[in-house]
Order: sequence, then C-alpha cells, then structure tokens
Amino acid sequence: MSMASIIVAITAFVLGALLALLTIPVLVWLERRTAGLVQDRLGPNRTNIFGFRLGGVVQSFADVVKLLIKEEYYPSHIKIGRWLFMLSPIITFTAALLAFMVIPFADTLIIDGEALRMQPLPVEYGVFWYLAIGSVGVIGVIFGGWLSHNKYSLLGAMRATSMVVSYELPLGLAIISFIVTYNTVDFNAMVQYQTDTLFGFLPSWGVFLQPLASIILIVALFAETNRNPFTVAEGESEIVAGYMTEYSAMKFAMYFMGEYVAMNTASAVIITMIFGGYQLPYVSTQMLLENFNYFAYALIVLVPAFTWWMISFMRKNNRVRPSVTTDSGRIFETKVITIFLLFLAVVVDAILLYLSLIPNVLATQIAVTMIQVVIFVLKLMAFNMFFILIRWTLPRFRYDQVQSLGWNYLLPLSLFNLFVTAIVVVGVN
Repeated sequence: MSMASIIVAITAFVLGALLALLTIPVLVWLERRTAGLVQDRLGPNRTNIFGFRLGGVVQSFADVVKLLIKEEYYPSHIKIGRWLFMLSPIITFTAALLAFMVIPFADTLIIDGEALRMQPLPVEYGVFWYLAIGSVGVIGVIFGGWLSHNKYSLLGAMRATSMVVSYELPLGLAIISFIVTYNTVDFNAMVQYQTDTLFGFLPSWGVFLQPLASIILIVALFAETNRNPFTVAEGESEIVAGYMTEYSAMKFAMYFMGEYVAMNTASAVIITMIFGGYQLPYVSTQMLLENFNYFAYALIVLVPAFTWWMISFMRKNNRVRPSVTTDSGRIFETKVITIFLLFLAVVVDAILLYLSLIPNVLATQIAVTMIQVVIFVLKLMAFNMFFILIRWTLPRFRYDQVQSLGWNYLLPLSLFNLFVTAIVVVGVN
C-alpha cells in the first residue's frame, strides 16, 4: 500500500466520521431554528462560550454536556436482560453511523496510476452494505422496547417492527429498480451514471430516470428513519415516548443522536442515488479537471460575494432588541467572526488564483476533490433541511394510515415500477 493511499484512506475516514458526527449538533440547531421560524419565534440564541453563540449552535453542545453528566436511572423492574437493555441504544446509533460509511463524497482520485476512492469504507457493494447494516438499527429499537417491560415501550417496539415489515419491501424494490437502471451496486458508479444528460437537456439524475421509484425511496426512507409523519413508534400523545420511555441521560441521547445520524445517512443515500451525488448537473469530473481555470475564476468571484452575504446576514441578526441595554458580547462576536470569514475568503481566493496561474496536476485533482466534497455537503444539508421542514409542516399519520400507505399503495407501485423498469431495460438492450 502506497503512502498516497494511506493518506487518502485516513482523510476519507476522518471526513466521513466528521460528516456523520459533527452534523448532529448542527442538525439539532437547524431543527430548533426551523421550528422557531415555522412557529414565529426565535429559537435558542442565548447560550454562549465567552460571548460566542454561533447563531445558537452552542446550545446543542450544552445539551450534550447536560446529558453526559445527568444521573443514569435504571428502572428497578428491569431484572432480565439489563445488559441488552443498555446496549440497545448503542446498536441503533452504531448501525446508523456504519451505514453512512459507504457514501462517496467525491470522485475517485488517480495518483500515480492508483485509483483511490473517497469513501470511508472503499467497497464496491455499497448498496448491499447500506441495506444490510441500515436494517440492523431497528433491532436496537425492538430490544429496547421489549426489555423495558413497559406496555408503552412494548407498543412502540411492535410499531417499529411493523414499520420495518411494511416499508422495507417498497424500499428494497425501489432500490432494485435503481440497480437495474444503473446496472451497478456501487454508489460511486451510480453517481458516474448520473453525469450524462437525458434527452440532451435534462441531467440524467435518478429523479428524472425513475420518478416513481424516487418518490417511493424518499417516502420509505422517511418511515425508516422514524421521522414525521411516520413517528408512530414514539407517538408522544398516544404511547408517552414509545420504546424510549424507560431511557434517560446518555442512553436516551444515543437514541436521540441515532435518529439524526439515520436522517443524515438517508439524505446522503437520496442525493447519491437520485440527485447526482457530489456532481453538479452537466459537469463531470473530467470536465472540471479540463476546465479548472474557468471554475476557479468563477469561484474567485463567488467566494467573496457569499462571504459578504454571510457577514451582512450575521450583522443584521446577531443583535439584541433596542430596549435591551447590554448586547452580552454580540458585537465582539460579530467582529471576530467577520475577521475570520474575511481571512478564510482571502486564503481560498489566493489558493484558487495560484492553482489557475501555476497549473499542477496533483494540486488540481485535490482542488477538484475538495470542490466535490463542498457540493456534496451543500446537497446533504439541503436535503436534511427538507426532512426538518416536513417534520414541522405535516402532522403525524395514524398507525393504521401508515400501514395502509405501505401495503396498499407503496408495495404495489414499487412492484409495478420494477416490472416496467425490467421491460424497458431489456427492450433497450
């Protein structure tokens, strides 16, 4: 194994871990701020470290610290299988985390003729890995609800089990439709397939090639991740908190964080399979490499413009009401972050200018990889926002409605779509 492959493997693993774990507090913050926006209130914006609030993100870290130091409570009536009761949240969290590890963040790097995949787990059977490992997460929910010896927890576990049976089938059939269309089980190869155009003008994204399968995939993944309108396994107004009723402190936090990691993983799978992954529409990796100068010049203009917008937004919103006498360090925070953003913009522009004036094959490849990582992250956060907006917009379905949707509509439609896909693919071949 060469030094380049070791460095790329470590970088991809660290990047995957950061994208999976560091997005948790950001997603919690986004959820609260979006809820505040929907409900016409501010959301968290007071908690700070030496005056730095970062728009309210610090509140998410404060919550983690609170849950870490909170007293662990073990219900005395749980006498059988207590070790598995404690292990269950870890199973759910770990499965969601491992499922994320096969998502490619950028195209394969070619260094000295060696192909290096930008995936934490560089495997070519990523779809099978996601289906296998992603399905394990619900076992933690079932064990947790069953071993709680609580009727509400047991009901939540049974609801989660029925959701798996009713939505895994449409999800699997929709994914098989994509496998038949792309003729691969490799996530990176699926992204490559979507770099072409359809009818000469549409990006050949999965959402245009397989619109019905795309809708089924998105709906089934909402159900898989236990997000609204499919939160029947928790159902606070019906079964207290479902399978999480007897959990507290860090064990509750593991379930809580596992839900956000699963949402992040589902968003990554959706954008990889049907929204072109790390690629921009109409722009392949080869095109980026061959025309890097033009993209670099465009970014040299866009980066300062985006920085100016961020600074303006922060200056407008990071302030107190006129009736409040003290700003609690908000002006100081705004000044420091403004200087940091300006410094970052100058550094990025200087690197882009250097690469465009003094071409270097390896540096250009690395720069293109970084651009694709940024595109992937932007798409990922956009679809995470979609998950959040749906939660705060739609009410929760009744349990029987959820089952009816899965068995009476999604399953027949996914079978029909797979049948049509097979006929079209055979006919075209």
